[in-house]
Amino acid sequence: MDERLTYLYAPARMEERLRHFETICLPSIRAQTDPDFTFVILIGENLPEPWVGRLRDLIADVPQAAVAARPSGPHRKVCQRVINSARDMDQPCLQFRHDDDDAVAITFVERLRKAASDVGPLLKQHRMVGFDWNRGYVARPDANGICGEVQVTPFWGVAQATHVQAGVRQTIMNFGHRKIMEYMPCLTFTDEVMYLRGHNAHNDSRQKKHVKPMPLPRLSQDGEADLLDRFAIDADHVRRVFAGT
Repeated sequence: MDERLTYLYAPARMEERLRHFETICLPSIRAQTDPDFTFVILIGENLPEPWVGRLRDLIADVPQAAVAARPSGPHRKVCQRVINSARDMDQPCLQFRHDDDDAVAITFVERLRKAASDVGPLLKQHRMVGFDWNRGYVARPDANGICGEVQVTPFWGVAQATHVQAGVRQTIMNFGHRKIMEYMPCLTFTDEVMYLRGHNAHNDSRQKKHVKPMPLPRLSQDGEADLLDRFAIDADHVRRVFAGT
C-alpha cells in the first residue's frame, strides 16, 4: 500500500492529473447545457496538500461538484457507496461515470435525459438500462496544444450511463464498462461526437504490458475550434497550463 500511495501521490503525477482535470475534464462539466446534475469527485482521504486545496479551488465555481474523500478499499464497493450516498434511493437515478482526463460534450446531460425519456417503458421493465455514446475523440494535451482524432469505440467508459430504478443499490460502477451489456439492455448512439477520452502515460490502461502506443495527429485550428464548440476545451488554455505558465 505504501508503495502504491507513493506512486499515486508523486508530485509529477499529481501535477499532470490536475492539469488534465483543469483543462480537459472540468470545462465540459462547467458548461453543460442542462445544469441539473451532481458531479461527485472521489478522492482518497489521505490525498495530501497542496492537491486537495488546488482541487477545491478548481471546482469553486462549479455548483454541481462535490468532493467525497474515502479510505482505500475495493474500488467498485467504494464507488457504489459514494454514488448511493449522493442519490435519493426512493427515486430512480441516471448515473454516468467519468475520469479526470476525459470530457463529455456540453450537451451530454441534456441528451442523456432526453434519451431516458424517449424509452420510458423500457426503464420501467428493467432494474438497470445502459446508454452509450460511442463516437468521440481520443486526445492527448501538451504544451503545444492537443493531438487527437475522432473514432468509434463502443462502451469505452466515457459518455456512458445507466438508468437505475428506485431502491436498486447497484450502480454504474459495479460493472466493467466494456461488460455492461452482459447484465442489462443497452442503447447505443453513434450519430454525434459525444466524448473526448484522454490518452496519457498514467491511464490505468497504459500500465498494461499489451497496450500499444497510439500515435495521434496534431489538431488543426479547425480541430481546436471543434473542441471549443463541443466540449468548451480551449486549446490556448491547454498550452498555458501544460507549459507551466
